[in-house]
Amino acid sequence: MRVLVAEDDQRLAKMLRLHLERAGYQVDVAQDGVEALLQCQTYRYDLLVLDWMMPRKSGVEVAATLRQEQFEGGILMLTARDTEIDLVHGLDSGADDYLVKPFQSNELLARLRALSRRQQKAFVSTVSFNGLLLDLSSQTISYERHPIDLTRREFEFLSLLLRRSGQVMSRELIIEVVWGIGADITDNALDALVRLVRKKLDAVGAPNLIRTVRGFGYRLGDPHA
Repeated sequence: MRVLVAEDDQRLAKMLRLHLERAGYQVDVAQDGVEALLQCQTYRYDLLVLDWMMPRKSGVEVAATLRQEQFEGGILMLTARDTEIDLVHGLDSGADDYLVKPFQSNELLARLRALSRRQQKAFVSTVSFNGLLLDLSSQTISYERHPIDLTRREFEFLSLLLRRSGQVMSRELIIEVVWGIGADITDNALDALVRLVRKKLDAVGAPNLIRTVRGFGYRLGDPHA
């Protein structure tokens, strides 16, 4: 499962990342509320660990905005506030659970496991577009029930387009998602990846759904448009 930790205390963020990675989670870190929002709007996260008090945007504001944008992942709020009014406010903003600081790492992990179980029951696990089907639970993509054999990077690229179908994804964003933030990747490497994915789509009879937006990036589009 992929988790975003949004925490401006770098020492605590580092500790959280260490414990979560040891427990088998894939972890990203955001240092303030605005960065957390941008990352959630760019990548798909199963769980979000949000500090209440962060620069630029509070955890409550982030949770409320994400729920308005139909974010379906579990949200655990970290807070030093322990009054009933504060806790109700945090839950009403969109958080699923809260943890009062200071806390033990075992309690954090137990609450995340509980959230994971809830999310797995409620999670919408498929995304489709013109015969393409992305199964998020099995991390596979098929066309008209024909599985497409994709490498990890090919899958990350095509699943990004599927999750944002109709929207243009910039080259910069695609490179960050597929290769990682700060990766030194040329446009030629991205174009080569796209050619490979197009060949694999063609091999299962899929039409040319990947449209090039010259000078910007790629999107999924109706082949007959």
